[in-house]
Amino acid sequence: MAAWDFPPAETADDDGLVGVGADLEPDTLLAAYRAGLFPMPVSTRRRHDLLGWWSPDPRAVLPLDGLRVSRSLRRSCRRFEIRLDTAFEEVIDACADPAREGTWISPDISRAYLRLHRLGWAHSVEAWDPDAGLVGGLYGVAIGGLFAGESMFHRATDASKVALVGLVERWRNGGGHLLDVQWTTPHLVSLGAVDVERAHYLELLADALRHPRPGVFTGP
Repeated sequence: MAAWDFPPAETADDDGLVGVGADLEPDTLLAAYRAGLFPMPVSTRRRHDLLGWWSPDPRAVLPLDGLRVSRSLRRSCRRFEIRLDTAFEEVIDACADPAREGTWISPDISRAYLRLHRLGWAHSVEAWDPDAGLVGGLYGVAIGGLFAGESMFHRATDASKVALVGLVERWRNGGGHLLDVQWTTPHLVSLGAVDVERAHYLELLADALRHPRPGVFTGP
């Protein structure tokens, strides 16, 4: 059991911050996702260096039946091979690269999600180029019918988008129910991400958690 009791998601402030502190133990992280929260340092949103737990309103989701794949992106999908969980550590290291603008993934967070991956809860979706190797990908957490996306990266045009397309298609076809992407960005909106009110997100989450996890990834 998690050692921490999180305040309800509905108690978040105007920025979506529910609380600060706690730890990054596996049970803590899983309890947070089940409560509709996710971790991110407050320093990315405020002028402090604390671990924050967030539930933004609105919340960004990518409807599994609303994926938008342009003609050019469809061509890119044919260029790369999608693999699952073959390079999780490399994916999270690339997402945490300090040379990336706006990166928020600290060494502590990287280690926590690597541990979660080894326990079978955190997963990577990777885009591989036949010549260049790993060129893009994303990672997140799968609980029941929920996949909570955390971060993505690319080293080749459209590679992160191709990884997301691969995730959506597999999660939808496997019987997944919810793909949480936290906050909308132009990149995600172009693929079909939408904002939903927190109350509606929590309803979607509760429904997703009632379903078994699709057999897309191995794990508990």
